Amino acid sequence: MNIQLTQKETMLLKDQQSHEEMCIKKYNNYANQAQDPQLKQLFKDHASQEQQHLDSINQLLNGQIPNTGQQNQQQSQQQNQQTQQNIQSANQNQNTANNSMDADLCNDLLMTEKYVSATYNTAIFEFTNTNVRQILNHIQKEEQQHGEDIFNYMQSHGMYQPQ
Repeated sequence: MNIQLTQKETMLLKDQQSHEEMCIKKYNNYANQAQDPQLKQLFKDHASQEQQHLDSINQLLNGQIPNTGQQNQQQSQQQNQQTQQNIQSANQNQNTANNSMDADLCNDLLMTEKYVSATYNTAIFEFTNTNVRQILNHIQKEEQQHGEDIFNYMQSHGMYQPQ
């Protein structure tokens, strides 16, 4: 199914494209910097999902509706469940210096996910095509899940204390 995008829709997708590219760079870069092997894996998993988001945005920009069917949703759910299990079984006795560096990486990525999720929220309301809105909503939910994963990791490691 081919779609026609308005100028505004194209502009919004190009913004999301640059956001996804930055998320991929950050997650890959931070995976190399993270001290905790569990956090490295979390960042690598998120980088992979961000690449899927970028692929979907690129397909939309080419006028095509990407397939984000059950297979992707099941794969995403399995990754999220594994991530949650890894976070729950984490060793909380880490070196303070490593913990501080990892905390900085997590804080930056949590802020990034908050921002990116908010930009998807705005974009969703600007699209006329229901299928595109659903795809953007699906991506936004995954961005929110990334934020939750990071929050849970931080909380389980004493890096984030909600008040």
